[in-house]
Amino acid sequence: MTRIVILTGAGISAESGLGTFRDKDGLWTKYDLEEVATPQGFRRNPALVHDFYNARRANCAAARPNAAHVALARLEAAMPDDVLIVTQNVDDLHRRAGSRNVLQMHGALMRATCHACRHTWPAPERMEPGDRCPACNKTATRPDVVWFGEVPYHLDEIGKALETASIFAAIGTSGQVWPAAGFAAAARQNGAHCVELNLEPSDATADFHDCRTGPATELVPHWVDELLAS
Repeated sequence: MTRIVILTGAGISAESGLGTFRDKDGLWTKYDLEEVATPQGFRRNPALVHDFYNARRANCAAARPNAAHVALARLEAAMPDDVLIVTQNVDDLHRRAGSRNVLQMHGALMRATCHACRHTWPAPERMEPGDRCPACNKTATRPDVVWFGEVPYHLDEIGKALETASIFAAIGTSGQVWPAAGFAAAARQNGAHCVELNLEPSDATADFHDCRTGPATELVPHWVDELLAS
């Protein structure tokens, strides 16, 4: 039974140099996400979408896990059967920090998929519209990320974890994107103690018992130390 469920968003990776979507310099201010993060945009201009994700993949490959990622990996190592990380992020920094029990509800930037047969495989450094699926040989490859209008991954597994959690924490997430925005309320209804660790209060702050603001690289290691000492 999972005792601690941790939801992470873009804010936990921002200090590793990976841009968030919603801040004043975020990705939404630089790109029309209708064109690069929707199935319709991909159908209209697959080359543009691949270029966008090729650049994000290169940025991710150059980034390194920060102290917040490392602290969560340390928590899992100390309590290997009790910790589940649910991340809205498509980067691989949790895994590179050492976390293993990770559900990427919005997919994985470093993975490719075929929208014809749903086969997945490690994404090459660059993807192109003419790439063929290694399983079915169709030119139907795309990044394995969940775009706007698509259903996130692992929702059943996440829902079950929220039912049994005694602690729920949200780290670096805006509280604006559903269904993740409702996870704290669901966990609290099921009896979990809910903690928010964020640079500033989120739209869902009212759903938490304990709200702490500041950089993730400072807040998360301190919170993990508290848990391991209790």
